[in-house]
Amino acid sequence: MGQTLTIDCDTCANDRTEVCDQCVVSFILGPRADRALVVDVAEAREVRRLARAGLVPPLRHASRAV
Repeated sequence: MGQTLTIDCDTCANDRTEVCDQCVVSFILGPRADRALVVDVAEAREVRRLARAGLVPPLRHASRAV
């Protein structure tokens, strides 16, 4: 696998909010996921295409301020 994108709900400012419920990560892993989603670049591109087509929710990850 080449470059990957790791989306970890523990690092998201929207974790456990209504926005979280409308995120592609919750759609794929289920609500209140306790693990990260790891996708490669091609998979991330396809998820964005599916979201633009309205077939899956968009990625709503927002990094928490440190």
